[in-house]
Amino acid sequence: MINDIKSEAEKKMKKSLEALHSAFNKIRTGRAHPAILDSVMVNYYGQETPLKQVASVNVEDNRTLAVSPWEKNLVPTIEKAIMTSDLGLNPATSGDIIRVPMPMLTEETRREMVKQAKADAEHARVSVRNARRDANSMVKDLLKEKEISEDEERRAEDEVQKLTDKYIAEVDKMLKSKEEDLMAV
Repeated sequence: MINDIKSEAEKKMKKSLEALHSAFNKIRTGRAHPAILDSVMVNYYGQETPLKQVASVNVEDNRTLAVSPWEKNLVPTIEKAIMTSDLGLNPATSGDIIRVPMPMLTEETRREMVKQAKADAEHARVSVRNARRDANSMVKDLLKEKEISEDEERRAEDEVQKLTDKYIAEVDKMLKSKEEDLMAV
């Protein structure tokens, strides 16, 4: 029973890390990375479809992404979808390839992105702590129902706290890495 509670808490904590990872992918650095366009949706025959399902996205050089649609008639639609996304990118079409240059980041923009990364990391920490709170309340319920002893309760809470510490350390490590990435010129 306690192991089920711990594994459930750990699942929630892992999901928090995955959410943080995808949030960090949306914060662009000065370098081109295909994951930057993951949130772009394209109108494909009346359906909103993720860009990566209608085109291949490759890194052409350090500062440019090359988007190759699988159907030629999608070129203007994809170009428009990238422009209207909130990523601040300006694609340029040449034939059937759409090139997306990554603009240089100013110091101010970098600081704003670091702020955003810190906010995302704090959301992940809160989510991890919520998983801890939920697990601890389930353990307390088991104690109230006399299904476990006080010693088992204390042991379970300690183990959940160790899990929490591990995942919060992981969040901090991811944030530090993202900050270094953003501030690198």
